[in-house]
Amino acid sequence: MTVVLGLISIVLYLTATLLLGLRLTTAHFSAGMVRSGVAATAIVAVCAHGALLYHTVVTDAGLSLGFFNVSSLTAWVIVLFLLIATLSKPVDNLGIFVLPLAAFTILMTLLYPSEHARLEETRFGVDVHIILSILAASLITIAAFQAILLAYQERHLRQKRPGRLSSRLPPMQTQEDLLFQMIGLGFFLLSLSLVSGMMFLRDIFAQHLVHKTILSIFAWLVFAVLFWGRWRHGWRGRKAIRWSLAGFATLMLAYFGSKLVLELILDRSWH
Repeated sequence: MTVVLGLISIVLYLTATLLLGLRLTTAHFSAGMVRSGVAATAIVAVCAHGALLYHTVVTDAGLSLGFFNVSSLTAWVIVLFLLIATLSKPVDNLGIFVLPLAAFTILMTLLYPSEHARLEETRFGVDVHIILSILAASLITIAAFQAILLAYQERHLRQKRPGRLSSRLPPMQTQEDLLFQMIGLGFFLLSLSLVSGMMFLRDIFAQHLVHKTILSIFAWLVFAVLFWGRWRHGWRGRKAIRWSLAGFATLMLAYFGSKLVLELILDRSWH
């Protein structure tokens, strides 16, 4: 069942990516029809992906939160956030990054099933911390993709060569406003994640958590400086993009770098 659900999800995610790519690069396709096709395909893919996660993450021994399962879960939340955001924001172009990422995480989950499980006796507060961490990572990942699109748009504007893709993106001011909205919400969730970790984890500076904790705090500081610079000096353009991507890279290193080393290199569980 997991293999079938996984393959269905992968095919649908890649199909939606192809349709979105055609809409962005080809003038011969009806934008409205293609957008509807992308949305419908992505929604079915998210449903299949969610069913897959239920079979792989929820086990008799507890929640299986191995590296690839958490990566797949995070990608699923990212796609879900993006689909919800497209109802009111012009962010559907980010699917060109998000959808293949989700397909890749599913493939890795199928190829390398997780052997690490978190037993059911964990406290409610720890569950809250984990959920907040995943939500924060998901939103900041979407913001990073938004920063990449903004960097592409900004570069072509400087070179005075708009290009077909740039001409189909929202105005740069809109793109930049969306970037800071995404980072703002992600920063808020990251703050709650750090606070919940201090409240509910027994020792956030324990040997197996110290790298994650320090890097997460550093990522929080990077985003705090970004917002201070935006408020005090009006940071925008390249400077805002660089700080956004620096915070994203630090946070991903905190969440997934430490987990990668612990599980795949040292063969130890996260919790």
